[in-house]
Amino acid sequence: MVQIAENYEPQYIKMGRNAKYGVLDVVFFFTSYLGAVSLNSWILVMDVNGRDDLKAPLLQPSDSVAITISETNNKRERKHRTAKFRIGDIKCASCATSIESVLGKLNGVENAMVSPLQGEAVITYIPELINAKEIKETIEDAGFPVYEFPEQDIAVCRLKIKGMMCTSCSESVERALLMADGVKTAVVGLALEEAKVHFDPNVTDTYHIIEAIEDAGFGADLISSGNDLNKVHLTVEGVNSDEDAIIVRSSLESAVGVTGVEMDLGERKVSVSYNPDLTGPRSIISCIQEAGRGSKSYNAHLYVALRRRETEQLQEILRYRNQFLLSALFSVPVFIFSMVLPMLPPYGNWLDCKIHNMLSVGMLLRWIFCTPVQFIVGRRFYVGSYHSLRRLSANMDVLVALGTNAAYFYSVYVVIKALTSNKFEGQDFFETSAMLISFILLGKYLEVLAKGKTSDALSKLTELAPETAHLLAVDSDGNFVSEMEVSTQLLQKNDIIKIVPGAKVPVDGTVINGQSHVNESMITGEAIPIAKRPGDKVICGTMNENGCILVKATHVGSETALSQIVQLVEAAQLARAPVQKLADKISKFFVPMVVVAAFMTWLGWFIAGQARLYPEHWMPQAINKFELALQFGISVLVVACPCALGLATPTAVMVATGKGASQGVLIKGGNALEKAHKVKLVVFDKTGTLTLGKPEVVSDVLFSSYSMEDLCDMATAAEANSEHPLAKAVMEHANRLRLKNGSYTEHVTEVKDFEVHTGAGVSVKVGEATVLVGNKRLMQACSIPVGPEVEDYILKNEQLARTCVLVAIDGKVAGAFAVTDPVKPEARCVISFLRSMGISSIMVTGDNRATATAIAKEVGIDKVFAEIDPMGKADKIKELQMKGMNVAMVGDGINDSPALVAADVGMAIGAGTDVAIEAADIVLIKSNLEDVATAIDLSRKTMSRIRVNYVWALGYNILGMPVAAGILFPFTGIRLPPWLAGACMAASSISVVCSSLLLQSYKKPLHFQNTQGESHYAKSA
Repeated sequence: MVQIAENYEPQYIKMGRNAKYGVLDVVFFFTSYLGAVSLNSWILVMDVNGRDDLKAPLLQPSDSVAITISETNNKRERKHRTAKFRIGDIKCASCATSIESVLGKLNGVENAMVSPLQGEAVITYIPELINAKEIKETIEDAGFPVYEFPEQDIAVCRLKIKGMMCTSCSESVERALLMADGVKTAVVGLALEEAKVHFDPNVTDTYHIIEAIEDAGFGADLISSGNDLNKVHLTVEGVNSDEDAIIVRSSLESAVGVTGVEMDLGERKVSVSYNPDLTGPRSIISCIQEAGRGSKSYNAHLYVALRRRETEQLQEILRYRNQFLLSALFSVPVFIFSMVLPMLPPYGNWLDCKIHNMLSVGMLLRWIFCTPVQFIVGRRFYVGSYHSLRRLSANMDVLVALGTNAAYFYSVYVVIKALTSNKFEGQDFFETSAMLISFILLGKYLEVLAKGKTSDALSKLTELAPETAHLLAVDSDGNFVSEMEVSTQLLQKNDIIKIVPGAKVPVDGTVINGQSHVNESMITGEAIPIAKRPGDKVICGTMNENGCILVKATHVGSETALSQIVQLVEAAQLARAPVQKLADKISKFFVPMVVVAAFMTWLGWFIAGQARLYPEHWMPQAINKFELALQFGISVLVVACPCALGLATPTAVMVATGKGASQGVLIKGGNALEKAHKVKLVVFDKTGTLTLGKPEVVSDVLFSSYSMEDLCDMATAAEANSEHPLAKAVMEHANRLRLKNGSYTEHVTEVKDFEVHTGAGVSVKVGEATVLVGNKRLMQACSIPVGPEVEDYILKNEQLARTCVLVAIDGKVAGAFAVTDPVKPEARCVISFLRSMGISSIMVTGDNRATATAIAKEVGIDKVFAEIDPMGKADKIKELQMKGMNVAMVGDGINDSPALVAADVGMAIGAGTDVAIEAADIVLIKSNLEDVATAIDLSRKTMSRIRVNYVWALGYNILGMPVAAGILFPFTGIRLPPWLAGACMAASSISVVCSSLLLQSYKKPLHFQNTQGESHYAKSA
């Protein structure tokens, strides 16, 4: 150790990623470790990594990851987690050693390192055996307080669920997930066949969650976990042993920006989580390549996975198709032998030939052909029924299994009786069992075909991003030295991308060179190409039309607007609308009620027959009274369809949210969709919502001896720290005046005591002068007199819908700026259209009353609430709600977020702040007011479609079950054979899905032509 210190005396050994200690500190600390850390293990690390790695961390405080060389393969396969604790009262190295000793005795703690210099502990443990809370309690029991420890992590994963047939199935999966240890919340979508699960990663993981679903009788595959957003999956070449894996892992974990590494030696796959602000996929690949030394070389490239959603959808379609064809192969002969040939003498006479006693050829053939359908093709219904009954619930599988088994085993009884008796005459129902299963499988096949169409809009969105991009390499002087085509998955922040005419934009970024027009219709719905010049932003997935531009990447991968739209739509399609609660409640009792109804039907007809309550001529030929009753009972069992109820809402929500996204309206789930259709009042913010949000100074005036240049200097200094649009307008005006007068400078005067007066302005000290910049309310609050001259100037401009910004210096109004913010051209048209929809409009703003009233008059709004602060806006929303109104709020800024949350439906303008967008229920991507009408109209159309779906589903069951029970038979002789009842059941689900698909033809109700100033009302309005 002394020799090491001599060799590296001028240097520092890096500890972790962010800390440095002197060599003597390390020597002191390391010698105190001899009882707890084996020197041989340390030497082994040196031998593996080489002497060049003496700078690698010996201790790992902060957020670094401790690397432990495990002794057995079993340990190596276990999932490890690293936690950092801040511990108090550590006075020397012996304290650290005692803590390590205590922790080392805990089952599940793999490695513990405590730094007395920083008072921190880095502990590697197995979450299956112990959690962070237990470790914290152990440290405290040893007499050392823990000040900071990792809060409970909540991880998120999305799973593909297989085998769900109806709402009862989705509820069973949800119940199984919520009962699993560590699962906090779970939402299961029947139409999407997916589940979103929030869980504690210290208690469980995705493997155990999938296990819980499989125990409930369903299949599950992992689609993604929450940390997949900034994760790259690579195939690594050259990793042939555990030693290679350790070298690659340690190299990656020591790289800047890498937050997690998972390796799968079997598939030679490594998954790396990273901070996109610090690193990216290409840097990670370079890190792996640089880890090779001497004869060892490593290489990595993107792990190519199949497109899971499309692949699984195709597999499901093929599975149902193949099952139906196999079933039809055996069912069609059964149908011909029982229903066709007997009606065509003499061609069917041979079927009546007796083999033994009363057993005929036709009966035997029907039994032989029906059995594979019942037990091989129909096995899925037995498996589903078993798992359902094991959960003490019942689903469609139970109904089908009961119905087909009743028909099949009664028919077997008839065959045995005919074989053993020379007088018995009975009718078998083998065709009922076989045809019933075939029709159900045909229905499921057509249903999955139709369900695939409901996510077409989402699929089109995901396909917008190009697969490759032209990356430009830049030297140290900023010159472009090379160009290469790379996968878009390898792009990183700050990359320079060349986009040629006709190519799609692969990232969100800023144009740094060139000019072009970009077609953004696929993202925003705006049909006219947008001119792009240096400084303008471009969106991933849009089309460059006629010029070559160079773009600097600002958002890549999961951070692009396109990716976030896709994530939002996926989340919306999974969320359950409140209206679906009706189907959930019905489904809990539906199947048991159907079973009871079927039994009562059979019992009623059987007793009526035995008691001779109906005449003999009612009886069909070759069927006795027991068999007639049995057919009615089976028909009731199989005609009822819980699937249609479960699909009525989610399929409509899926189509509507996807269609909305393609029209530039992002709806965050079924809850927002349902609430929007009830809206009767829309509250608009003014600045940036009804107006363009780009105010400009149109006049200025002096009220004192200060020069205009001095006034501008004071105003600029005061407003330099403000983010308000009016402040920016004043600063831009001041800079233009300076530039005109030749006195422009980038330097901003230093200020003190900067204070924001919400909804009024700012106050600041510039040198010795006290400066206030704001509205009349600010002047009055600070007791600054506003003279008649100032009042006249304010009144004159407010009548012209201008806002006056007053500048007061040392207690006197020195001057003023008149600022105007042009009204959006479509605003008046939208307000008028909303009125035609029966929706009132109100404006709420923090601006002065005169300006607000002038703007409201211009756009056609009658009611205005002016000079209201952000919390006042939320209070006003609640006040309107207290009157029984369903209120929507449309806003764009941080100051609108409380009102957006308070409203029944919050709508955020897409060009607004991230805070506003986060708070809103609906995001209008284009920042176009006509989409307010689109959102409400789409919601109304969707809810109308859901009601139609419920009419199809409930009406079908309400009408179908009595007919199946034989209510028409006494009057008309019409009865519903079981196989035909099965076909009707399949048709009900298909009808509901096809009904939802009609939303694909939705057209926007309002089209405003900006160039001509005219509007077009679509027929759907």
